[in-house]
Amino acid sequence: MKYNKTYIFGITLVATLGGLLFGYDTAVISGAEKSIEAYLIRPLGLNSLIHGATVSSALIGCVAGGMLSGLFSNRFGRKKTLLISAILFFLSALGSGFPETLFFTKGEPSIGLLLAFNLYRIIGGVGVGLASAVSPMYISEISPAGIRGRLVSFNQFAIIFGMLVVYFVNWSIAYGQTIEWINDIGWRYMFASEAIPAALFGILLFMVPETPRYLVLSNRDEKARTVLTRINADRLRAESILFEIKQSIGRVTERSSIYSYGKVVIFIGILLSVFQQFVGINVALYYAPRIFESMGAAKDASMLQTIIMGFVNVIFTVVAILTVDKWGRKPLLITGSIGMAIGMFAISWLAYNEIIGISTLVFIIIYTASFMMSWGPICWVLISEIFPNKIRGQAVAIAVTAQWAANYLISSTYPAMMEYSGALTYGFYGLMALLSALFVWKMVPETKGKSLEEIERLWKK
Repeated sequence: MKYNKTYIFGITLVATLGGLLFGYDTAVISGAEKSIEAYLIRPLGLNSLIHGATVSSALIGCVAGGMLSGLFSNRFGRKKTLLISAILFFLSALGSGFPETLFFTKGEPSIGLLLAFNLYRIIGGVGVGLASAVSPMYISEISPAGIRGRLVSFNQFAIIFGMLVVYFVNWSIAYGQTIEWINDIGWRYMFASEAIPAALFGILLFMVPETPRYLVLSNRDEKARTVLTRINADRLRAESILFEIKQSIGRVTERSSIYSYGKVVIFIGILLSVFQQFVGINVALYYAPRIFESMGAAKDASMLQTIIMGFVNVIFTVVAILTVDKWGRKPLLITGSIGMAIGMFAISWLAYNEIIGISTLVFIIIYTASFMMSWGPICWVLISEIFPNKIRGQAVAIAVTAQWAANYLISSTYPAMMEYSGALTYGFYGLMALLSALFVWKMVPETKGKSLEEIERLWKK
């Protein structure tokens, strides 16, 4: 099937900058969390629960951003919502690096400074929540059916690439510096560095169109026709797609309830989101250096092993991009779940027997590789495509809100869980991986090669 490859890949590249910033913002804390503990937590005599809540504070904003994404994307459009997220990323980057500017006070450790830091991280989290919902939604709504899985998977590649970039940024800032300098100043540069990609994202968004599905929803059929014609390089094909979109939206004009297509599709979207987090991936991402240090690696070695993980993440996300539209969504998800279970149960056994060495790194790589070739990108592909046109904004918002709530629960409880038992902690994540495989096998439909309107008809049946 013909389509304008240069145009559609250019649009996708801009939209995936939202994913890159998603990854950058959520992973920047991995290099700075020990400095935050040393600079703000310990001097104030606060405990590990406050430490976990501070490291995970951006996730509060992510939940709020996920909740707002449906309202914003329906009211302002997909493109303008991404622009709002770019502005929030920019403000958060500078504010998190220099939180004392909020109250115009010195940067001495205080409860006020801790609150200001958390507030700026929450602002960035709102940006992440918006972008995490709307970037894949945007890509899905502009993509031809035959390559939609691949294009939406590029967003996950951008998330992982953003994490890899920030691992390098954090490592380069910390390399050769004393612990005292990193704890006093270095962590500020880590957070502030995000302002550069945030500004680039905001500028490039002015060069891309609104999605044709949203244009039809807002009664701008002629603009939708123009965008579809340019994407498909075929006016007749564009007219056919436009007709399908209008039929889809017209069928439910008077039944705009979130449950217009039943509760099962909403339930599947929520469980996809929850399982993606309950398998524990963001613990591995947020706390990676600390995990390696706790297993015997020195500071510089733990940072280097984190970078190795970043490369593994990129490589296996590429595997998903190359296979998602050939093998299908379900086979990749089930295979990934089994691989994650093997990795986590092995790490649990090693932790129980207090075995520290290269074997730990090997099984963490097996675990993360399995996630990145499956649940990392494919969950976002499914969330962006399984919901019908009329309710997509609301339904994606519900799924993404559930995802960030689950993320916050898992990430914020990790330090306390590890204090109790590392073996049980990793064993829990392995059990969730097994349950996720069972869920996909029993409940998730295969959507490979279907248009968004064809997928919608699955739920009508």
